[in-house]
Amino acid sequence: MKNITKLLTGAALATGLATSAFAQDDPLQVGFVMVGSINDMGWNTGHYHGLEAVQEHFGDAVETTYVENVPEGADAERVLTQMALAGADIIFTTSFGFMDPTNNVAERFPNVMFEHATGYRRDHPNVSTYSARFYEGRAVMGHIAGHMTESNIIGYIASYPIPEVIRGINSAYHHASEVNPDVEFRVVWAFTWMDPTIETEAAQALIDQGADVIMQHTDTTAPLAVAAEAGAIGFGQASDMIQFAPAPRVSAIIDDWGPYYIERVQAVMDGTWESGDTWDGIGPGMVGIGEMTDAIPEEVRASAQAMVEAIAAGEYHPFTGPINMQDGSAWLADGEVADDGTLAGMDFYIEGVTGDIPN
Repeated sequence: MKNITKLLTGAALATGLATSAFAQDDPLQVGFVMVGSINDMGWNTGHYHGLEAVQEHFGDAVETTYVENVPEGADAERVLTQMALAGADIIFTTSFGFMDPTNNVAERFPNVMFEHATGYRRDHPNVSTYSARFYEGRAVMGHIAGHMTESNIIGYIASYPIPEVIRGINSAYHHASEVNPDVEFRVVWAFTWMDPTIETEAAQALIDQGADVIMQHTDTTAPLAVAAEAGAIGFGQASDMIQFAPAPRVSAIIDDWGPYYIERVQAVMDGTWESGDTWDGIGPGMVGIGEMTDAIPEEVRASAQAMVEAIAAGEYHPFTGPINMQDGSAWLADGEVADDGTLAGMDFYIEGVTGDIPN
């Protein structure tokens, strides 16, 4: 089969610069740019599974390429430029910090389609954005965490103070405190998406503060390893991290990008691709919930599953009032649902979350 995955090195990319444009009957060239390793068992592994889904679905009608461990910034712009010059027809850029490089390179290559994950800017007609409603999954994990903590202290390792991460903290806390009013959240900002050393130190610091549940919006399995050593529990992040079950991992938030990638590649093939914004969650399947292990009490598994089903059916929204702002002022009235605009730009904590959001 002609369907292959190329790990692009600088030399391979340079060779691609001399390649002539692909003829119409040649395989569609699909590129992926990843901020970390495809073997991180978290965020980047999830996107790599999406790449594999494209390969499996289209067979030798596509050729996929990827570059991993690309820093956010000038290096990303260089990699994107080289990938476009090498003949890519559509490129998926899979980290928030690739937003500026994606738009900068898209301007220079109007015939290449660019898809940017978790961003909010599409400055050109050949750029789209896509993201998942991770806060739906964090609502479910928060519900479980609130029930299972014995110390009433839940530790949360946050990456960067962007709306996506702040939404997750608020959603997890809201649902933990609904079932356990005594729960406290301790947030440590790692200022990295993935760094096992920093994540290990953050998890240990939270456990030293009394946390017996560790939640994370970082991408490696390091926090679960610390939780296992300490007898705490945790959750898979972005990928299932099932290798840590049955303990300390009791469930997981799983990002399933495959169906979206297949849909967008098909649109390029059909000539129907259009610029747009996609924000899907549990209902469409972009957010999955990993198996809830027997470590979770049966009644808690049942209530968590009921929440999953209600979210999927559109019968429940995780940000449904009454919810106040951190200072106690009203935000959502009883029964009121947060609008997408506010959620997309969320830059505040809700009542009960302590500490400040870093600038």
